[in-house]
Amino acid sequence: MKVQPLSRPCMRSRNPSPQGSIPFGSWPDALRLWPSRFLAGLVLFVCLLVLPAAPARAASTADASPRPASGAPSLERLFNQALASSREGRFGEALSLWNQVLEIDPQDAPALSNRGNVRLALGDPQGAIGDQDQAMALDPFNPDPHLNRGTAEESLGLWQEAAADYAWILERDPQDSSALYNLGNVQGSLGDWQAARLSYQAASEARPGFAMARSSAALAAFQLGDLEVAEQELRSVIRRYPLFADPRAALTALLWSRGARGEAESHWSSASGLDPRYRQSDGLLQIRRWPPRPVHALEQFLALASPSA
Repeated sequence: MKVQPLSRPCMRSRNPSPQGSIPFGSWPDALRLWPSRFLAGLVLFVCLLVLPAAPARAASTADASPRPASGAPSLERLFNQALASSREGRFGEALSLWNQVLEIDPQDAPALSNRGNVRLALGDPQGAIGDQDQAMALDPFNPDPHLNRGTAEESLGLWQEAAADYAWILERDPQDSSALYNLGNVQGSLGDWQAARLSYQAASEARPGFAMARSSAALAAFQLGDLEVAEQELRSVIRRYPLFADPRAALTALLWSRGARGEAESHWSSASGLDPRYRQSDGLLQIRRWPPRPVHALEQFLALASPSA
């Protein structure tokens, strides 16, 4: 099974909430889970918060065939159960529930896209792409399946295909922070860290509070040798989000590379306590998508620092 990249679905609709601390092993900001639409009127579903199921199939889809009233409560309940299981990381259970939803209504575009997200989490990117393709066919103007398909394509190393999906979104909404962030991940994976830095910065400007985008932009600056700007931004993120491990680990690497061993060890003590996975170089490169220069600096720190580090 291929390592799943950070550009992953953040299961949500079109109303993003500001993100703060986001551990790189959880569902971060870049994959969207659609809310159901069964009742009258639109109810928004915010990333990582499960609210009562919203009305109709998807915001841009015309409802051609209303569900029978007698079956709607059961289908709504199933959808919400699947949504909750997906959000809580119970992916095997979620897959079974999404299958049940789609047995009742095979034309449910949100359920197809959501099932695709779960398939990706379970290591089936081809199945995820198939579900997103079907969701697009049913709701061709909704950007979320493009974002979700892009994350699945990234997991297969299909960088150009993923970039095309993100470009499709950005042509219609240049301020889509998730598409900008994911595009930055693709650009970094292709070695274009200057372009990645600009994409991360644009994502953080489009959504104030998008801490992962700010940390990623600082890491790109680190990679490019702009150490003063990188350090300033990492310190700013840490002040705003003191329990966010990513900038602390990045600042550890940067300070070590500049010879500030004592402060580097102090930040590492906090970072490793918040998330021990920052010890794993492969995870930083392939999942968190750090640039190689910060990863190498952190490896050096871990190799030469005191045993307690």
